[in-house]
Amino acid sequence: MHELSVCLSLLDQVERIAKEHGAERVERILLRIGPLSGVEAPLLAHAYPLAAAGTLAEHAELEIETAPVRVHCIDCGEESEATANRLLCAHCASHRTRLTSGDEMLLASLEMSIPEEPHASA
Repeated sequence: MHELSVCLSLLDQVERIAKEHGAERVERILLRIGPLSGVEAPLLAHAYPLAAAGTLAEHAELEIETAPVRVHCIDCGEESEATANRLLCAHCASHRTRLTSGDEMLLASLEMSIPEEPHASA
């Protein structure tokens, strides 16, 4: 299952960031996944509990947002939304476009529990 290995890589990154900030645990992970990324969000969500077991993110809520497919038109210069199987400019209908969004999987944000430092007495 491809999504399990993606989850394991994601959690390596999450753990590294959490440890850099001295976090006790990760509360929430927000991912942004484009429809052209090659990652199936439902399969990733299904693999997450197995991959997260024993990590700082074991009990974290995994939230997945879908990134829109966007293209930049080489002919008219406009940027517009498109569909995964029809990467046409919405302004002039040109097929000469460059993908600007929709093929990514981004770690958009993390919410972590970081212990408070004890206050020094004066």
